[in-house]
Amino acid sequence: MAFFETILWPLRWLVELVLWAWHWLFTTLGMDADSGLTWVLSIIGLVIVVRSALIPVTVRQIKSQRRMMDLAPEMKKIQAKYKGKSDQFSREAMSRETMALYKKHGTNPFASCLPILIQMPIFFSLFYVLRHAAENTTGIGFMTADLTQSFNAASLFGAPLKMTFTQGWESGQWTVVILLGIIVVLMIGSQFFTQLQIMSKNVSDETKNSPMYRQQKILLYIIPFAFLFSGVAFPLALNIYWFTSNLWTMGQQFIVIQNMPTPGSEAWRARQARLKAKGKLTDEEEAEIDRIEGKKAQQGQRQQPVSAKRAKKKKK
Repeated sequence: MAFFETILWPLRWLVELVLWAWHWLFTTLGMDADSGLTWVLSIIGLVIVVRSALIPVTVRQIKSQRRMMDLAPEMKKIQAKYKGKSDQFSREAMSRETMALYKKHGTNPFASCLPILIQMPIFFSLFYVLRHAAENTTGIGFMTADLTQSFNAASLFGAPLKMTFTQGWESGQWTVVILLGIIVVLMIGSQFFTQLQIMSKNVSDETKNSPMYRQQKILLYIIPFAFLFSGVAFPLALNIYWFTSNLWTMGQQFIVIQNMPTPGSEAWRARQARLKAKGKLTDEEEAEIDRIEGKKAQQGQRQQPVSAKRAKKKKK
């Protein structure tokens, strides 16, 4: 654990700085320094700073996903070329061609994971900052002895922010148990709704017919329950951070789906219809509609069943 704390030292310092800055702002405005509300607002302020800083990364992620969709037909050609070939030479050749394709289109399949990968070190940095504060240990920068004592004294509706679900259960602090129970249910609900928005409205018709989509649909009902672990293992303050971050994700996803939907998806068609009604559809967007709808029509024609009787007539 000490090894991870050492690696996260710069991020822990930044987390302490942001928490201190928000706490100072709210106390300067006249709020009680030891109030749980002051600390909760400071944690929400940390979420705002972190997620705002990640907006360029999120935009890059969306653009990368778009480019990945564009190169899907070429990816299928490469996969078909090496289908059934399991020797090392073929695998290496397939890997080289795939990487060359990514380089050509300026994309990377791992780009879609960047926002969550960047957030996790920040989340654990906050965990260490709050854990040390709960143990009455001063921080490495801005979490002074006074600020540490202030956090230890802070409670929300009588529930100490430093307590976990287990600690609340064992000590009979039922307000902690109830609050964490409510937050966990809301986190599961917000995560499920966010994923449902993507799966139902922001996925192209072509993707919906793929086996991968069916697998992701199963995960839709499983992944949100990972928050049960965080609700039990992490203190109330950290769960408030994660829940606020979830709300940000839900709102951000709604804006993205409304304004930057995946081409060929339900949300994309709705946006194109809105723009067309307002006379704001560009020539490029008109061409994109024709291309996607034309491709969809061709696929539909290929999938039409032909009876044996009709096939004989065609031969004649």
